[in-house]
Amino acid sequence: MEQKTIVWIGAGRVATHLAPALAGAGLKTLQVYSRTEASAAALAGMLQASFTTDLSSVVSDADYYFFSVKDAVLPELVAALAPRCGAGAFLHTAGSIPLSVFEGLGLSRYGVFYPLQTFSHGRPLDMRAVPLFLEASSPAFAAELTALASSVSARVYSLTSSARRKLHLSAVFACNFVNHCYTLAGNLLAEEGIPFEALLPLIDETAAKVHRLSPAEAQTGPAVRYDRNVLDAQLAQLQDRPLCHDIYELMSRSIHEEAQKQNSEKQSI
Repeated sequence: MEQKTIVWIGAGRVATHLAPALAGAGLKTLQVYSRTEASAAALAGMLQASFTTDLSSVVSDADYYFFSVKDAVLPELVAALAPRCGAGAFLHTAGSIPLSVFEGLGLSRYGVFYPLQTFSHGRPLDMRAVPLFLEASSPAFAAELTALASSVSARVYSLTSSARRKLHLSAVFACNFVNHCYTLAGNLLAEEGIPFEALLPLIDETAAKVHRLSPAEAQTGPAVRYDRNVLDAQLAQLQDRPLCHDIYELMSRSIHEEAQKQNSEKQSI
């Protein structure tokens, strides 16, 4: 069987993790394009491929073109490459950009190849455990895309653009907002010289719980019962941090409302 080939448009964190996984599945990267030469060279070196910072120099004979770039520049890059490279399949890895970004450009095979994970440079991941969410321009290409995705992940799902947008939104709450809460917690600890590591057992147990319980069932703390004595005392400690004060107040209210909703649903059963 002829080896399939890839060109990577973008050399950021997603591409740096996904490209080696596809290489390990037997696909060959021909070229890496990035506006930043250092990024393009680094990923190309990892994949033993060529690189370019000139969009007009992107090779036109690859089987797949993976776009792993910022949402704001994706449409212009797709439109720029479609006339020369459109014989290949175009794929993007974004959570919030619809499949329609590829429409009206004369492309026949295009789709979405979205990995739901937080990626950081220098931190390896087991891509077999990373869920991949797919959307394709046709049933035939969907089957091809599923086979491709299954070569790198054991968790492959088909998802529409609208559902993927909601998935991406949920990931912001589950990952980015949670991580910011860690930052706020660390800032409070630092004021008293307490190391952030003191929270790690609590963080680990909180994360482990939701593998066995729903997040609502695992929720504890004063906000669940809306204990105003505790809430007001803690809010008083945040008077010099108005934004953090508002986050605490709104989060506590949201936790309590969700707890009331859960209790109401249990009572109605």
